[in-house]
Amino acid sequence: MDELIEKLKVEIIEALNLEEITPSDIDANAPLFIDGLGLDSIDALELIVLIEKKYGYKIQTAEEGKTVLYSVKTMAEFITNRQKS
Repeated sequence: MDELIEKLKVEIIEALNLEEITPSDIDANAPLFIDGLGLDSIDALELIVLIEKKYGYKIQTAEEGKTVLYSVKTMAEFITNRQKS
């Protein structure tokens, strides 16, 4: 899963044009919104699109989105769990 986490960090930086952030700046366990990277609702939509386009998995509900998009690690867990099923 560590490889997927590192890949997601790069994809997040590219998708959100976070030009001054490097993958090593992102704590995989830190919240992506408000306290962590300070992302907003528009960024959340970009991350939902990223997961759908790159991995083919759709987040079904807003509640699921809050859980999945909590951190890079929870995004990786969501993708990994979908790949297993």
